[in-house]
Amino acid sequence: MNTGDEIEIRRLAVKTHIGVPDEERATQQTLWLTIRMQPSQGFFGLRDDVRNTVDYYDVSKKLMVVAMEKPRQLIETLATEIAEFLLTEYPLLSVDVEVEKRILTNADSVSVRVQRGRK
Repeated sequence: MNTGDEIEIRRLAVKTHIGVPDEERATQQTLWLTIRMQPSQGFFGLRDDVRNTVDYYDVSKKLMVVAMEKPRQLIETLATEIAEFLLTEYPLLSVDVEVEKRILTNADSVSVRVQRGRK
């Protein structure tokens, strides 16, 4: 059932080693994730029971692990891996993943965004 119901985690801080130059990857950095998830069931019939929905606390903890699993060069790679992980691990119709990085001195942040759905 495609209800349009969404769960959003906004600007979750995660630690990771990321960057194109080796010296940038050598230092742990903080990135911010915004995740929009469309649960397969939507919110109808949840009966006020977390077991009937996507537990956003569980998602947040697992995303911190995914971010630290390995060093990466590109935030695009991390965004894609997170989207694939979420669609594999949770009952979702679609996911939208935004990754923000503070790297440019003359900009607040740089971000990338991927949208994926079940095939």
